[in-house]
Amino acid sequence: MKKILLAAAAVCALTSGAAQAQTEGPWLVRARAVHLDSANKDSTGLGLSINDKTIPELDITYFFSPNFAAELVLTVPQKQNVNSTAAGYLGTLKHLPPSLLAQYHFTQFGSFKPYVGAGINYTRFSSVKLLGGGADVQRNSWGGALQVGVDIPLNKQWSLNFDVKKLYINTDVSVGGAKAGNFKINPVLVGVGVGYRF
Repeated sequence: MKKILLAAAAVCALTSGAAQAQTEGPWLVRARAVHLDSANKDSTGLGLSINDKTIPELDITYFFSPNFAAELVLTVPQKQNVNSTAAGYLGTLKHLPPSLLAQYHFTQFGSFKPYVGAGINYTRFSSVKLLGGGADVQRNSWGGALQVGVDIPLNKQWSLNFDVKKLYINTDVSVGGAKAGNFKINPVLVGVGVGYRF
C-alpha cells in the first residue's frame, strides 16, 4: 500500500509539472534596449574604433523543454561612425548582427529564472563610406556568441529581462585594394527589456 501511495504521488507530481510547462507555452518573445560597447582592437596601425550606442533588439525563443531553448536575436542595420587615433574621423558603415544561441534555463531558483547561452553570430556590413571610397571592409563576419541573463516573471505571461552578451565580430580592412589588417569589434551588449510567453 505504501508503494502504491508513493507511486501515485510521483505520478501526480510529474503530471502537475507537465501541465505547468504546457500552460507556459513554448514561445517567448522579448523586446530589449541594448547598449553596445565595442572592444575596438585592430592590426592596421590606424587605431580603429566605432562609437558605442544604444540599439533596439528583438529576440524569439523556443523552449524544447523547461531547461533547453534556442534563441534568435534580431535588430535593424546599425549605422556607426568609424574613427582612427591616427587620422581622426574616417566615415560611416552599417552592420546587421543577428545571432542564434542554444540556451540552458535554470528552474530551481523560484521566481528568478537565470539562463546561459552560446551560439553563433553572423554580421553583414553595408553602406561602407570610408576615406572617400579608398578604404573598405570585408562584408561578412562569422563568430561566436556568449550570453548570460535572467527573466523575472511579472505574471504568468509577462516577465522582466536582464541580459548580457559577448559577440565576436571582426572584418578585414583594405586600403586601395590591399589588405591593411584586421578590425575586431567584439562588442559587449548589456540589455534590459520585457518578455511575453505564449
